[in-house]
Amino acid sequence: MSSNVVKLNQFRKKKQREDKAKQAEINRVRHGRTQAEKDRELAERQRAARVLEGKRLESGAASGDEVEPVES
Repeated sequence: MSSNVVKLNQFRKKKQREDKAKQAEINRVRHGRTQAEKDRELAERQRAARVLEGKRLESGAASGDEVEPVES
């Protein structure tokens, strides 16, 4: 009666890799975003930046940012 020799170290490592791959898949589903979602967010940020830039005042003197030097 001879049976197959099982290398326990290899079995343990293989099981660890499978468990890690399964957890990685769960994490990708839970935390991952699709490329379409990333593109949509980028477009929204760019649109918001353009809107904000369009609302800037042209003249810095009107807001008091620019002060002329006083000569004595």
